[in-house]
Amino acid sequence: MRTQAVPRDLDFFSDDYREARQRLRAALTAAGASHEALIIDARGPQGEDLGIDIAWLGDPAARRVVLHSSGLHGVEGFAGSAIQLKVLADPPAFGRGTALVLAHALNPFGMAWLRRANESNVDLNRNFILDDDGFTGAPERYRRLDAVLNPRSPPRVDGFALRAVASILRHGYGPLKRALAEGQYEFPLGLFYGGARLEAGPRGYCDWLAARLGAVERVVAIDVHTGLGPARRETLFLETRGAGGDAGAVAAAISRRLVAVTEGMTGGGYANRGGYGAALPRLLPRAEVDFITQEFGTVPALVALRALRDENRWHHWGDGGIAHASKRRLRAAFCPQAPAWRRAVLTQGAALLHDACRYVFSDHGSSKKLSRRVPSPLGRGTG
Repeated sequence: MRTQAVPRDLDFFSDDYREARQRLRAALTAAGASHEALIIDARGPQGEDLGIDIAWLGDPAARRVVLHSSGLHGVEGFAGSAIQLKVLADPPAFGRGTALVLAHALNPFGMAWLRRANESNVDLNRNFILDDDGFTGAPERYRRLDAVLNPRSPPRVDGFALRAVASILRHGYGPLKRALAEGQYEFPLGLFYGGARLEAGPRGYCDWLAARLGAVERVVAIDVHTGLGPARRETLFLETRGAGGDAGAVAAAISRRLVAVTEGMTGGGYANRGGYGAALPRLLPRAEVDFITQEFGTVPALVALRALRDENRWHHWGDGGIAHASKRRLRAAFCPQAPAWRRAVLTQGAALLHDACRYVFSDHGSSKKLSRRVPSPLGRGTG
């Protein structure tokens, strides 16, 4: 009898969104998971449907859930997708009342087209504003830098590195980082644009969460991102909804260093009005919710910013084609091909997910929230 080959770690990384989605669906069938797809009104480079795929493993009536998501920032989704495939190849054990939910490619357009933003040029981690009147404003420093960040021309050599260094010397690195990372709602063709309304993809996902997890009592959510922090190393941000909890519980549960942040704030201490992590407790008011952003460092910040800037110029002022060099550079900045980086992502990503499941599915995880007293912030914000 022929035995099925066990995939090597690097094989879990897909070449494009279409392949990642096909592989996920095959893995879900093999794991016996239920599956739903939230289709968006956009197409991929090959004319394919695009959608958020959601898998449910475990008790259909679970009251304790680990919710793992990938691809909120499009091109960053290849890492989270690979982690999900690795875990599906060796899923955790489930008991009565427990489940693992995998949300694959929360921004399918961005993953398919190698963009960080969605089909409306919206940064979805600035878009989870549940009040219609919240989509206004921009940091003053962003307004001053708009012409530098978002030139109205296709990408070309224009001395960006020197201009960026000059801006840092003039304004300071910290204030500039906050001006960019907080998001903005005034420049729809610009970087870090939070949108004018809740986008269709997030709206459908919010409706699904409220409908399927509305009766859940305990949720630990993990959202995977890339681009911030030391290369090949994870940084974990725990987003809180208030005081309380068992001191040290999460450190003991997952054996990792966590940075605590308050609702609507990032690890760098600045406001993020449209963050997914801040919205989740409002969508699940009956549940005890802890939200962990798992960031994997890639390249220096200015390298990533230049790649984002060039791709955005190509999308708006070129023809936006997937084969352009700016697309390849953006993917390299947020999903490096280096085997050491990919192995580190898979090892740390799968370990966190398995550890979270062990914690939440245990009697301890059912009765106590994750720790609120954790080490002081590292000075980096969530993506």
